[in-house]
Amino acid sequence: MTLHERVEQALDTIRPYLETDGGNVSVEEITPENVVKLKLLGACANCAMSIMTFKAGLEQAIKKAVPEIVSVEAINLTDVDDPNATTPY
Repeated sequence: MTLHERVEQALDTIRPYLETDGGNVSVEEITPENVVKLKLLGACANCAMSIMTFKAGLEQAIKKAVPEIVSVEAINLTDVDDPNATTPY
């Protein structure tokens, strides 16, 4: 099984929870340095909880299942301190 397939398999354990809330995630790239770059989709892209979802869910699931991954980044994650961050009401 390839590195990409293993990362996808780890994400598949979390996807049902994301989909319940109208979101999802896609693997955009795995760099030669074993950094996974994810794109948050749907409701996850601008949800105020997305940082927690990302850190506690996605990042942990990938690192646990694929220990050679050194870090996980979301290419479109809005930082909590960003003045342009959108918060759903």
